[in-house]
Amino acid sequence: MVTLEDVKSNPIIDACIRKGNEFLGSMGFTEHSYRHINLVSSIAENIIKELGYSERDAELAAIAGFMHDIGNVVSRNDHGISGANIAFPILLQMGMSPDEVCTVVSSIANHEEQYGHPVNHVAAALILADKSDVHRSRVRNTDFATFDIHDRVNYAAEHAFVYVNEEKRTVTMELSIDISITPVMEYFEIFLERMILCRRAASHLGCNFELVINGAKLL
Repeated sequence: MVTLEDVKSNPIIDACIRKGNEFLGSMGFTEHSYRHINLVSSIAENIIKELGYSERDAELAAIAGFMHDIGNVVSRNDHGISGANIAFPILLQMGMSPDEVCTVVSSIANHEEQYGHPVNHVAAALILADKSDVHRSRVRNTDFATFDIHDRVNYAAEHAFVYVNEEKRTVTMELSIDISITPVMEYFEIFLERMILCRRAASHLGCNFELVINGAKLL
């Protein structure tokens, strides 16, 4: 049985993650390296656990979270689909069962808001985990005067957390945003599609999606 630790120690996966993040950096994108993927992996795993799925399902969510951005080594465009195509033969060669491989790669392929869908519970957890990582530590641009809207919104985000309430069947994304850097409206300007996808993902898990920014419930 292929474990998360097996995936983390795979040199091909490591190279894809490192080089993909390097390529995105050259284009001015936010951080997509080990800080991001380890956090997404952990949150996706926790969502599955909190909602009562099996330990193996939780590990598959963690694996999908760790591998979800490897397609950036090919291109930022359609990187979910590129990543799924890269992941498929790697996971098979590592000995993962075909059914589990299909669960992981479909999750990777569907995590982006432009074309993604919560096609299964692992995919739904990955979507929620990935879209919750908005934080100033991801901003690589050191010149505040040249920040674009994505830099401003990420830099303004001081805290982000996902809460799961199995009893109430809610998934809550809680953010703290420094409104002296960017107004809350700018968050919605660039992330509205993401929030719609998060609502669909939560619904697939039998939950309602809630968004709380600076203590105010907005969704």
